[in-house]
Amino acid sequence: MTKAGGGGGAAGAATTHPESPDHPGTRAAAWREIPSDVERRLYEAKSRHDWAAYLDVLAGEPLYHAAPRGWLEANPGRVAITPVWRPEIRAWCTPVYTEAMLPAPIDNPVFFSQSLGWFARGWEATDPPWLAVNPGSPCEAYFPSGPGFRALWQRHADNVTHACTPAHETLRTLWVGGPRTGAVARGLACGALMSVKNGRYWNALGHGHGYTDERRLLDRWWGVTTRETWQRHQEDLLTAEMSSPVWEFALGVRHSLAQDFGGHVETGHWRQATERVLRSRVSTARVELTPEGVTRTEGPSEEEMEAQVAGVKRLIGRITRYEARFRADGLLPEGRFVRSVAAWDYGRASNMARFGLGARFCTLAEAEEAVLRAGRVSTAAYRSWEDFSAGYALGRCLHFDDEEFGPFYEETLTGHRLLTTEPESPWLTIPFRSEGD
Repeated sequence: MTKAGGGGGAAGAATTHPESPDHPGTRAAAWREIPSDVERRLYEAKSRHDWAAYLDVLAGEPLYHAAPRGWLEANPGRVAITPVWRPEIRAWCTPVYTEAMLPAPIDNPVFFSQSLGWFARGWEATDPPWLAVNPGSPCEAYFPSGPGFRALWQRHADNVTHACTPAHETLRTLWVGGPRTGAVARGLACGALMSVKNGRYWNALGHGHGYTDERRLLDRWWGVTTRETWQRHQEDLLTAEMSSPVWEFALGVRHSLAQDFGGHVETGHWRQATERVLRSRVSTARVELTPEGVTRTEGPSEEEMEAQVAGVKRLIGRITRYEARFRADGLLPEGRFVRSVAAWDYGRASNMARFGLGARFCTLAEAEEAVLRAGRVSTAAYRSWEDFSAGYALGRCLHFDDEEFGPFYEETLTGHRLLTTEPESPWLTIPFRSEGD
C-alpha cells in the first residue's frame, strides 16, 4: 500500500495470535456510551476473547483510514496509508476505524474506506507490522500483519457476502455522535428510506462511504463533480424541481377535486378533469417579450396535444395501480391516496446534503442547513411520516420501477415497514411535526 508520512517496524514487537487471550487487544475498560451496534459487537467479542467473531464483524464493515486530502486529489485512484506509533504495543501501526468511531468531518484530513479483505490483499512488506482497529477505544484490537495473519483476515472476508458493505435494508442508528432528537434529526429522518436501503446510519452526517468513494458515486449517479453542481442539485431537490412536473400536475388536479367534492375521486372523473385542465392551460399561441424583441411562440399542434393528453391519462392509470398495491401492502391506508411526490425529492435532498459533506463540496454547517430545510419543506407538504413515505414511494416507483413491482418497489416497502415498526425508528421517536409547524 502507498504510504504517506513516517513509519517503520519496531524491534521486539509482540506477535501473539489474534485469538490468544494474551493479545494486547484484550485489554478493555467498561464502556458506558457505545457509538453503535457495530462497536457493541466488537466490544462483546473482545470481552470474551472471541477474535474469530471480532474479525467477522470487521469483515462486514467498511474500515476508514485518514489521509491528506491534497494527496488523494493529486493521485486519483490511489490511497495514502499514514502509519502511527501506538505506545500500547510499542510499534508502528496502520490505524483503521469503524464508521461510528470517526471524528466530525473537517476540511483536511479526510477518510477513505476499504474492506478487511482489501487490507489483507494489499499489504506490503514495507507496511507497518500491525493493524490497529479503533485504537484508543474500549473495542480496540491490534492484529499482526504477517502473511499468515493476513490470510486469516482474508478467510473471514471471504465468508462475508458483502465485504466492506453493511447489510442492506437495515435500520442502523448512531447512539453517540448523531442527533436522535430535534430539527436536524427530523431532517435526517426524511432521508431514512434511502439510508435503510443502503444500510447506512440514518442519523449520520459525516463521512459517508469515505471521501474518494463519495466523490466517485456523486459523479456516477448524479454527475456532480464540483461544489457548484452539488449546490444546483441540492437546491433543485429542496424545491422539488428534480422530479417530473407532470406527476405533480396530475396529482394536484386530483387533490383539488377531492377538496372540492369532499374526498374520494373516481378515476374516470380524474382523467376527464385532467384533460380539461391540460387543454385549457395550453393556448394555441402566445407572444413573448425577449431580449431579441417580440417573439410569437406557437403552442403544441393538435397531434402533440393529443399525445400529451394520452400520456397523462396513462400516467393516471399507473398511479392508481401503484396506489392499489400500496394499500394491499399496508404502505397506504385504505381509502387514502398520494397527494404529492415531492417527498421523493425531499428525501433525496436530505441525503444529498450528506453526500456533499462526505465529498467536501460543502461544510458541516451548510449540510446541516440543507437537512433542516429538507425537514421544513417536508412537514409543509405532508401530514405524517406515513403520508411522506407514500409520496416518496410513488416518486421512486414512477422514476425507476415501470410497474414491475421489482427491487425498487420491494426495497422501499421494506424500508417503510422497518421505519414504521422498529422501536428505535426515528419515525416512531421523532414527531413529524413539532409545535409551531
